[in-house]
Amino acid sequence: MDPQDNPTEITVSPFWRYILLAVGWLFLAIGAIGAFLPILPTVPFLLITAWAWSKSSRRLHRWLYRNKTCGPYLVAWNKHGVIPPRAKVLAIGTMTVGWLFLTIYVATSFWVPLIVGAIEVAVSTFILTRPSRAPHAPPSN
Repeated sequence: MDPQDNPTEITVSPFWRYILLAVGWLFLAIGAIGAFLPILPTVPFLLITAWAWSKSSRRLHRWLYRNKTCGPYLVAWNKHGVIPPRAKVLAIGTMTVGWLFLTIYVATSFWVPLIVGAIEVAVSTFILTRPSRAPHAPPSN
């Protein structure tokens, strides 16, 4: 079942509903900024937006998953755990550029680049081990 077709009712209190709506809008804005800044990822922020809106607004959640720009990526991730090849290259490439910038211009000791590099290797490993395309449907007889 697609998340946009989720029939479950919103069960959080009105207070938490407004908090989650605000969280969704905040992370959508950060994700939109990330679409233009090479050091800021987009998809993780959209995933947080999708989670927050799934708990607070079926209408906004549906809109996000049906959006022609980001919807297909969210659906592919939700259904099959897919990260497209272009997104993999961009994610790992921007992490590498950010790490190089940190190492050359910011870090005053070797510990910060070492720790950040280890985290980025773990994240890159996760990204590279995700499928790049959705599995094909079995042929019908």
